Amino acid sequence: MKNAELNVYLFFVSAGIARHIYGITWRNMETSKSFKRLIHRGSEFLNCQYPIICGAMTWISEPKLVSAVSNNGGFGCLAAGNAPVDILVKNIEETRSLTDKPFGVNLITIAPSYREHLAMLKDQQLPYVIFAGSFPRDKEIAIAKASGAKVLCFASTQSIAERMIRYGADALILEGSEAGGHIGHVATTVLIQQVLFEFGHRLPIFVAGGIGTGKFIAHAMLMGAAGVQLGTRFVMTKECNVHPNFKKAFMRANARDAVATPQYDSKLPVVAVRALKNKGMENFGHLQLKLLQEMGEGKIGRVQAQEEVEKYWIGALRRAAIDGDIEGGSLMTGQCVGLLKKEVTIKELITELITDADNELGVMKAFFED
Repeated sequence: MKNAELNVYLFFVSAGIARHIYGITWRNMETSKSFKRLIHRGSEFLNCQYPIICGAMTWISEPKLVSAVSNNGGFGCLAAGNAPVDILVKNIEETRSLTDKPFGVNLITIAPSYREHLAMLKDQQLPYVIFAGSFPRDKEIAIAKASGAKVLCFASTQSIAERMIRYGADALILEGSEAGGHIGHVATTVLIQQVLFEFGHRLPIFVAGGIGTGKFIAHAMLMGAAGVQLGTRFVMTKECNVHPNFKKAFMRANARDAVATPQYDSKLPVVAVRALKNKGMENFGHLQLKLLQEMGEGKIGRVQAQEEVEKYWIGALRRAAIDGDIEGGSLMTGQCVGLLKKEVTIKELITELITDADNELGVMKAFFED
């Protein structure tokens, strides 16, 4: 469908009207020509079957998960986190041994090891690099592109999107505040109107934040998205090797349980993190107060304090995801945690998302036909 001017309200409402009033459903396993046209731009850019990105999650997005996503038609992203360079290179090599499909490597710009990760790019010849955590400088994007990689940058506001485009990003991941982990403060629905509608014709834009169903994927792409990124739903796959306690906590949670951390003082700028509320979230508040006091006493500077914050999150996520400490660790998740129903395989998840997205296109088409 190429009617990008269709009213946004109709996109979100009409399918529901058609289903409930007219009882229209589609259950074809083979995707339609309309769906193939809709995903073409994103699939071509990512060089994968379906433009569904599995967002990189530190301690979680390891070679087996990443390769399983790519091998099943999606686009996997390896999380660099704060890993030593030799470990990151080993993970890249292992992922390459498990799939011949493209995948991305996610670099956290606020991680203590970021500089070493950036320097590594020239030797690895990665096809895709995703900058996350905060926002890269123009010279850093240039380094990634000089290595031969296509560069994807996150954008959590309109001004950041404009800056990343100006710096040379090849694509954007438009992530709303509903997402898990490090987040911005603007909701996906507003970003779609501010950024996707404004710049979607200039470069591929992938939408993220609160996405958990194929039906929503269809509507996001009808509005101009090249594809989508999901994280939380991939945690609840059998190939995801997080601790069983981590998955159990996700299954028990409601959308409102995934809350964002506050910033106590502008003297210590911190990137908000969305996670399930627990003791670990409270401990982060205590850490901020401690660091602010030490900054006031001149014991540490702002940069060092920010590094301590990132070290906390990396360690807290490991305690929950790997060790199973769901009280003291960090249960980073998006608000779509409230949509989780059961654990599935990656193949089942991608099949569900694609089938439901394609079915929704059929509903839309029937609704507008006489």
